Amino acid sequence: MLRTRWIPGPAVTGGPVLISVTDFRADRRRDLPRIYQAGLQLRRDWPLLEGAVGMWLWTAPGQGRCGSVSVWSGETAMYQFVARPDHVRIMRRYRDRGNVRATTWTDPQPDRDAIWSRARLYLSGVEIQQG
Repeated sequence: MLRTRWIPGPAVTGGPVLISVTDFRADRRRDLPRIYQAGLQLRRDWPLLEGAVGMWLWTAPGQGRCGSVSVWSGETAMYQFVARPDHVRIMRRYRDRGNVRATTWTDPQPDRDAIWSRARLYLSGVEIQQG
């Protein structure tokens, strides 16, 4: 699994954060580069997104998978991003080219190492319990 460097957002929080992990499995591996490129395009605005704490994009090209691990100040900020026209357009464009699974949880502190470790467990198939 490969991941991008941590991209910080403008939200600074020492308190609870919401983590979102997405896992897109492409039906055809040849679609993966375009899907991953779409994620890179969305990432460009990350430093300006209200409520965004930070994020990584990740990919497992041999498995035809890619996704994100994003950290938010709360649900409202995450849902505002999900509703953005560019995000909606990308999701509609690729929704029939694979399957997406996702999970969220809250953490009392934005500890990047702990967040990535827990996200990797989820991405390896371990179901994550809230809390």
